[in-house]
Amino acid sequence: MHNEMIVIDGLQYSNWNRKIFEQLREGGVTMVHATIVYHEQIRETLMRISEWNRHFEMNSDLIMPVRSADDIRLAKQLGKVGIMFGAQNCSPIEDDIGMVEVMRELNLMIMQLTYNNQSLLACGCYEAEDSGVTRFGRQAIKEMNRVGMIVDMSHSGERSTLDAIEISERPIVISHANPLSFHEAKRNKSDKVLKALGESGGLLGFSLYPFHLKNGPDCTLEDFCDMVASTADLMGIDQIGIGTDLCQEQPLSILEWMRNGRWSKAMDYGEGSKANADWPRPLSWFRDSRDFPNLTDGLQARGFSDEEVAKIMGLNWLNFLDEGLKAR
Repeated sequence: MHNEMIVIDGLQYSNWNRKIFEQLREGGVTMVHATIVYHEQIRETLMRISEWNRHFEMNSDLIMPVRSADDIRLAKQLGKVGIMFGAQNCSPIEDDIGMVEVMRELNLMIMQLTYNNQSLLACGCYEAEDSGVTRFGRQAIKEMNRVGMIVDMSHSGERSTLDAIEISERPIVISHANPLSFHEAKRNKSDKVLKALGESGGLLGFSLYPFHLKNGPDCTLEDFCDMVASTADLMGIDQIGIGTDLCQEQPLSILEWMRNGRWSKAMDYGEGSKANADWPRPLSWFRDSRDFPNLTDGLQARGFSDEEVAKIMGLNWLNFLDEGLKAR
């Protein structure tokens, strides 16, 4: 069954190379939302896109760019892995509303309004006070809605996330996070947020990053699937998917860039513990993309029907992107 499905990973930030592309295909992944930037601004974003153009040229037998939801279906038909660009911060638009359309024309499909900290658009989940979506943020959301760029609130605070759900005229996504009720982490989302997300037609991608899971790297597949089941009850089976947050073969310097950017000289430990100063030990049942079939097996064992498993593993993402990526 796994190999027949459209399988979509709602977020990865790996040290991309041919071996990782081969692992994606071996794991039956049809499309991955690839973070191309965190704190990079316009010129650096263009350089990342240029690097991806080289990946596409050198690995055209394995991967292809995704410019629309139909390209995901084409990737499945061709036996390739579709790559969809995303940004984990609003840095690529700097302070210019016109850059939203420019970046969308360059196939930046998804953009987080903030990454942990206060940004020009909204407030991050690590700030002591969440002032909500800013005046610029309201305009940016409106423009993102117009051009068909998905609003992502994965690293945003509670008020900002609820604001974005209310302000956006199109459903938003939380591409990689888990319920706060499953594991208490600043990045995970309250039932209030998840309920509002589901009622608005939005989508949650479950994260497999160990720091966001109960018992960390020792979280079992059974516990993970129990979390999926309880969230399906809360949000609805059509509003959930996978967003692994897999960061393969990345050096410690990349973790420092993600957390520190250029704003801090001292290492930011995220949840406040030096135990999180390095990459976490991987899950035994999800070491890399080749283990995607384990998720399918686990969901089936938990009692989800074949149709429900297909939705969680990719169809819900596909349906969401079918509408969300269309310009108005």
